[in-house]
Amino acid sequence: MQMPPPSPSSSSDGGYLGISAMSSRLKALEEKILRQIGPLDPTTTTTTTTTTTTTTTTTTANRTTSRTTNAQTRQIPTNLNSSSPSRASSAPPIRKGVFQLPLSPIQSCTNNTSEYTQAKYQEVLKNSGLLHINGEQKRVDHRELKNISILGYGSCGHVYKMEHVASKTELAVKIMHRTASDEENKRIIMDLDVIIKSYNFPYIVRCVGYFINSTDVWICMELMASCFDKLLKLIQQPMPESVLGKLTFATVTALNYLKDTHGIIHRDVKPSNILIDEYGVIKLCDFGISGVLIESMAKSRNAGCAAYMSPERIEPSDPTRPDYDIRADIWSLGITLIELATNAYPYSNCRSDFDVMSRIVTEDSPQLPAHLSFSAHFRSFVDMCLIKNYKQRPKYGELMRQPFFVQSREEPVDVAGWYKDVTIAAIEKQRR
Repeated sequence: MQMPPPSPSSSSDGGYLGISAMSSRLKALEEKILRQIGPLDPTTTTTTTTTTTTTTTTTTANRTTSRTTNAQTRQIPTNLNSSSPSRASSAPPIRKGVFQLPLSPIQSCTNNTSEYTQAKYQEVLKNSGLLHINGEQKRVDHRELKNISILGYGSCGHVYKMEHVASKTELAVKIMHRTASDEENKRIIMDLDVIIKSYNFPYIVRCVGYFINSTDVWICMELMASCFDKLLKLIQQPMPESVLGKLTFATVTALNYLKDTHGIIHRDVKPSNILIDEYGVIKLCDFGISGVLIESMAKSRNAGCAAYMSPERIEPSDPTRPDYDIRADIWSLGITLIELATNAYPYSNCRSDFDVMSRIVTEDSPQLPAHLSFSAHFRSFVDMCLIKNYKQRPKYGELMRQPFFVQSREEPVDVAGWYKDVTIAAIEKQRR
């Protein structure tokens, strides 16, 4: 598939430095920065994070300054009926109607991407346009999908609520623009690869099909009611321990499945990547930066969300050879549980991702507040997730034997009823 050429460089004639010298200096500066904070997200020029919320906010500690839209350079069409989609930096207007985003003919793959990425691309390409609708697999044209609204922002792309008109089936569709960046294309392929392999797993969001062309990838997923980040902002109150128990069971079970079955670490566990539907079913999503484990260790510092990043990922013992494992995701789960249980992110009042990461590395691990009435089992579970030395932090097998996990697995909880009650109450409160 032919990839877009890189942006043309300005001539060095008459300048202070030639292109070669400037490139060398920029490369040296980039390497210096990456040694400190890890790779930059290729989709942005400033610090951004991924969410599935409609209102984009960054995930630094004070939550009001950390998911901002001014860093968004991952752009989506502002005129969905245009024959040449705009890449404007602002979010598109919410419109109804059939998408007219043109799908270019599939072209042969050329330079700028690795052989592995191209091989994976060709592997999934053959099923482009096949959707599982109402228990049947059908060949579908993308123009049969009607846009209803924008749901939010995910890794590498934006997520829309759409309807397959013929079957009246509503879907969540992530649209990602392919570029000449091999790293970005790996993220797209990884997202597709994981979600396709996990189609029948009950705690991972289901992919019903996808469309691929030379410039875009559309991933069509089952439509969930909300993510926990968006839900927390809506209800503006702590979530009950019993509900968080079901979230813990679903998330740990999904993460353990990814590790045992596919040798994958998620690397971006956070409230916006944990979804809930109206039936109370909780599922994990967004695998754009998932990493393949080599002998149970991850070997890159591919960026996740700084606010939920573990100490060993921020400050590895050997920055030139980072090695961490699935316990990095366990730390992220611990931070997530504290935030949802208290309605407060534990590293608050930080001005930047750097401030957050500094506190994560230098301060003692956060704990559930002593004055709040949580069970001893829940407190113990969260404390285990947030052991700073990852070599002492438990892995999934040990976590799944903890009393809080076992109790959460066995005890019935009306999560659907709770979700309905709190959302109705929150919406009514907003109307007053």
